[in-house]
Amino acid sequence: MNTRAPAVEARQLIKTYPGDVTALNGLDITVEPGTVFGLLGPNGAGKSTTVKILTTLARPDSGAATVAGQDVLRHPDRVRRAIGVVAQNSGADPVATGRENLRLQGRLHGVKGAALDHRVTELLDRFSLSDAANRQVKGYSGGMRRRLDVALGLVHRPEVLFLDEPTTGLDPQARGAMWDEIGRLAGEEGLTILLTTHYLEEADRLAERVAIVDRGRVVVEGTPDALKGELRGDAVHLELRATVGEAGRTLLGGALGGLPGVHEVLMDGRRVSVRADDGAAAMPALLGALERAGVGVAAATVARPSLDDVYLRYTGRRYTQSTDPVDTEELVPAGGAR
Repeated sequence: MNTRAPAVEARQLIKTYPGDVTALNGLDITVEPGTVFGLLGPNGAGKSTTVKILTTLARPDSGAATVAGQDVLRHPDRVRRAIGVVAQNSGADPVATGRENLRLQGRLHGVKGAALDHRVTELLDRFSLSDAANRQVKGYSGGMRRRLDVALGLVHRPEVLFLDEPTTGLDPQARGAMWDEIGRLAGEEGLTILLTTHYLEEADRLAERVAIVDRGRVVVEGTPDALKGELRGDAVHLELRATVGEAGRTLLGGALGGLPGVHEVLMDGRRVSVRADDGAAAMPALLGALERAGVGVAAATVARPSLDDVYLRYTGRRYTQSTDPVDTEELVPAGGAR
């Protein structure tokens, strides 16, 4: 039985910004030691605000949180010594070399002498930056800068590493390489990682547990497989040729939901999403019902459940249509919390 205290715990965090904009609305999370925990949500869901509070860069209006066993409000200095932070924007000095950035970051955290030299060399090698170690960072590619950012967050061997949208702006190849490195950090070193992301695939691949955040609160939490497993059968997605009015939506919802083996009919503009025990078998009946109602179908797909379907189920909206105008402030750029 695991009796260790959570590596990160937040309870009922509330945070508002000027203009009565609510960024967090009673957010709760618990992150077990040595795991990768994903905060998944669209831009504006409240992810970065959560990280700012947990890394002592902002104070909540109410609620409580601990990181590495330390209260973020009562002992912020202790929290900062225990964490590494990789912000959305690079925290590296562009006119310094990669090696100089790492050495400066280490000294800020009290790492000195031979221990610092060894750690810098180790990280340069681990993140495939040895050949570029003595080049100015302004000449690095986007993927190289991001790898350096993660290395900066690890110089002092933190207990908890916060990765805030670590692959935003990277090309697919660089993103895949970063995913591989994050997986190694968790698997080989047992590091606790709190990852915020708006990429469904990223959360599905990296996180052992995921909390889906919507409008400042956690709407559902669990392992990616368990969350997808809650959705019976297949996901059937239909794109209509034209938007249906409110009365038509009600009639269509009833007609489609009454078909054998069909569950959870959701309509959003021209898109209809249906849960079906057997998507391929249900497709002719679904198309027939729409044809009888005089509704044309432009496209239809059948797939196994995804985190997008989980989000749709718990929020009633598609993930790509859920960006809210809150949580726009990014973390202060820093390789590690200062």
